[in-house]
Amino acid sequence: MKYTHLGRTGVKVSKICFGTMNIGTYIPEQDAFKMMDRALELGINFFDTANAYGGDKGMGYSETVLGNWLKQREVRDKIFLASKVYGKVGEGINDLKLSAYHIKKACEDSLRRLKTDHLDLYQMHHIDRETPWEEIWQAMEQLVREGKVLYVGSSNFAAWNIVEACYIAKQRNFLGLVSEQSIYNLRNRHIELEVIPACKAMGVGILTWSPLGGGILCGVLDKVEEGSRRNREALRKSVEKLRPQLEAYEKLCKEINQKPADIALAWLIHQPGITSPIVGPRTMQQLEDNIKAADLVLSEDILKKLDEIWPGPGNQAPEAYAW
Repeated sequence: MKYTHLGRTGVKVSKICFGTMNIGTYIPEQDAFKMMDRALELGINFFDTANAYGGDKGMGYSETVLGNWLKQREVRDKIFLASKVYGKVGEGINDLKLSAYHIKKACEDSLRRLKTDHLDLYQMHHIDRETPWEEIWQAMEQLVREGKVLYVGSSNFAAWNIVEACYIAKQRNFLGLVSEQSIYNLRNRHIELEVIPACKAMGVGILTWSPLGGGILCGVLDKVEEGSRRNREALRKSVEKLRPQLEAYEKLCKEINQKPADIALAWLIHQPGITSPIVGPRTMQQLEDNIKAADLVLSEDILKKLDEIWPGPGNQAPEAYAW
């Protein structure tokens, strides 16, 4: 496993991050334990969750399972632990977003479920346009002073949100944002316009969610004939608009004898400014395959061909659409 600094910080995290969003709906607790054991064995030290994750088991379930694993395996000091705050997690009028009231309560609830005394990275899951930055940073500063949080990150922020947050934090002599978690993959390259340039300028590391495009980059054409007739028809409809690109992509992967999912992850790791793609494997085999991407080297020729198949904006703003 390869490691890299998280943004401008001194801490190092694995180039692959283990995401826990599928724990609950798709992964039972004991299977999750085995997968996290294996992830740790393979060198992953970066684990990401959120208070809103849990799927069919309900919000907070993923944190609870991760906390049970941390306690039973006694591995808290071996991992870099990240969680998030923003989503509605209760019936109260203030059980959501980023008021100081909710941040404090949500953090304490997450710590209880995770059975730990601190979070290494506490991420704002979405921008809150109703709460002033002075209030948000005051709450985060208090958590840092209390030792409950080490670093603060964002997720799903626009470029100007990231810059504004960083400059207001600097005015308060606070470290501010060290990471941004955004959707980014070969199919969806919107953040190349402004988010990536902003993060690079501010020293903010980028974590990518949905690195496999919701499964579309996993060799989906080979799966069209699998499953029930109903599922086959649904899959055909979902890929129809992308069929020419998917055919070219999967053909390229076969030519270089690599799985499409591995190529998609490796491509992300090759992109400037990217700290770690967040993988959410549902099976042990998927985890084993995901790990391989960290060591997969893509030639300039392959990277160029991928750009041709899945073109991005071509440059950052404004050069991408003006001069």
